[in-house]
Amino acid sequence: MKLMELKSEIDLWLNNYFEAKNGYHKIIYEAMNYSLSIGGKRIRPILALLCYSLYKPDYEKIMPIAGAVEMIHTYSLIHDDLPSMDNDDLRRGKPTNHRVYGEALAILAGDGLLNEAMNVLFNFCTEHHHAISACKLISNSAGAEGMIAGQVVDIINEGKLISEEELSYMHRNKTGALIKASILSGAILGEASEKHIEILGSFGDKLGLAFQVKDDLLDVLGDSALLGKTIKKDMNHNKTTYVSLYGLEKCEDICKALTEQCLLELKKLDKDTELLENLTLNLLERNN
Repeated sequence: MKLMELKSEIDLWLNNYFEAKNGYHKIIYEAMNYSLSIGGKRIRPILALLCYSLYKPDYEKIMPIAGAVEMIHTYSLIHDDLPSMDNDDLRRGKPTNHRVYGEALAILAGDGLLNEAMNVLFNFCTEHHHAISACKLISNSAGAEGMIAGQVVDIINEGKLISEEELSYMHRNKTGALIKASILSGAILGEASEKHIEILGSFGDKLGLAFQVKDDLLDVLGDSALLGKTIKKDMNHNKTTYVSLYGLEKCEDICKALTEQCLLELKKLDKDTELLENLTLNLLERNN
């Protein structure tokens, strides 16, 4: 099993899911699938599959969970890009959803992806009753105490200098919640011990923060062609970021330190965590 192979399997599941969708309203499925299929690293679903694979070999069994996680993530990107939010024209190197389908259909495409993800989770639970706690965790991460909480804090503080504590709260929810839920849901479905759940929770917290600090660095230093999205958006909107608080050099040090801490957490599991370690290092070194 390789990381790129997992990505391909996730892509195939998502493509197959929408292939048979039809009806007078089929354009909404086209809009939903557009944002899913134009790219993406599939980090969150890969994390779910890898953490499950630490404990059980049949990771294909939880592919619907992985697919649902990616639907939730993509819904958030569609809504983030809307004129009333970040007002962006580019996502994953392609025109944003509202630029292709219009603002109304983009809103509905995001709504559709979130609700379809919940359908997938519920369907999985009807077949696997032990999955309820894992699916509830994913649902909570997308809710008003998770991703939405972080997004709200982001919006209401645009143009303001906020504290490190509030910045941490914002990104722990907006970015970190779904990353951590992906990790823990995979482990829970794999029937990991409570001790391992605790370790992986700590790993998830650190990985989510490292991911966000790296994003802040790329927003300043990145190449728009490689990132597939507009750079310096946060700076132009006068948002508080880790870079604006600490500067580039310290943020690079923070990323490296957090990555090292992530690897140390994985070592505590006494499992074959090579792929998780590789993914963690890839996230540190990424240019998009």
